[in-house]
Amino acid sequence: MEEHQLVKDCLKGKPEAQRKLYEQFAKTMLGVCYRYTKSLKDAEDVLQDGFVKVFLGMHQYKFEGELGAWIHRIMVNTALNFLKKNRKYRDEMYFKEQPLHPVAADNPAIDLQAKELADLIRQLPQGYQTIFNMYAVEGYTHVEIGELLGISDGTSRSQYARARALLISWIEKNSLETKNENYAGK
Repeated sequence: MEEHQLVKDCLKGKPEAQRKLYEQFAKTMLGVCYRYTKSLKDAEDVLQDGFVKVFLGMHQYKFEGELGAWIHRIMVNTALNFLKKNRKYRDEMYFKEQPLHPVAADNPAIDLQAKELADLIRQLPQGYQTIFNMYAVEGYTHVEIGELLGISDGTSRSQYARARALLISWIEKNSLETKNENYAGK
């Protein structure tokens, strides 16, 4: 079924169209939600809330741009709202205004699998994780992040730099440990 027709059928409230839309995008959008949460259960809750918003707001989709991108934006906003409302995340979303510390521009030469990197990102403190995902993964600017999270763009930059520095140190430590294990095994 063509996306244009799928949207029209969803607007008419046809359950089979809604199911098809959900099945088409759920797996990808669950990944988006999981990037912002610390558990799969929370990601699934965000996904469900996000799809409720998609179906209730379907009339706002203007067929400009990709449907998936429109749904993606709703999922990110739903995840951010979830983080703000949920106490266990909100308490970790404290952003301190501090001067930006420079981070080395060179990246560690590590062959890291995507899942391993995603797991490392998920271990970041919640504020770092959120900003890192928004900037490095989703492509938001620091100004946009500031507006969405109610912080300054300077705070966003600082939190991103700290997240990146922490990730680099974890990756370098892991690389060093792996090299030592390989050397010891020879």
